[in-house]
Amino acid sequence: MNSPEILYQASRFRVERVVQTTPDGQQHIRQVVRHPGAVVILPLLDGDRVCLLRQYRVAVRQTLIELPAGTLEPGEDPADCARRELAEETGYRAGRIEPLLTFYMSPGILDEQMHLYVATSLQPGPTSFDAGEDIQPLLCTWPQALEMVRTGKITDGKTLVALLLYHLQTQQSRNV
Repeated sequence: MNSPEILYQASRFRVERVVQTTPDGQQHIRQVVRHPGAVVILPLLDGDRVCLLRQYRVAVRQTLIELPAGTLEPGEDPADCARRELAEETGYRAGRIEPLLTFYMSPGILDEQMHLYVATSLQPGPTSFDAGEDIQPLLCTWPQALEMVRTGKITDGKTLVALLLYHLQTQQSRNV
């Protein structure tokens, strides 16, 4: 088996069987989830506030506290996707959107890259949820968001990465 075998094709991802040849020459069969990539947005409001979301997630059967995020459409620029998802899920339109980091979600089984953006100069507007989305905005102060991280109320990986990385970067810039 030299080329990947598609085991399952869904609308937003596929599962492939691939062969990995290790440095000792042995071959191992792996299953890999192929994903087009996604964005996560850290929306910062005036007054040291952040816009989080309460979102029901079927996979874990619970409502999580998260940042807005979404899957890239074919050929879509990640910054354009970030602007679109921010508006759809929060209603806010960003005057500025800046890349912060690109990282892998779970590289042991998944090739999804997550593009993290910081959105500022926000203007309110209407939301436009996808069918079946159960989302409620949660505005909080930056210290409240960090307290939710510290106490384990935020368990979503992309949200933890975004909040903690931005906190570290802003703390370092204040100490320079």
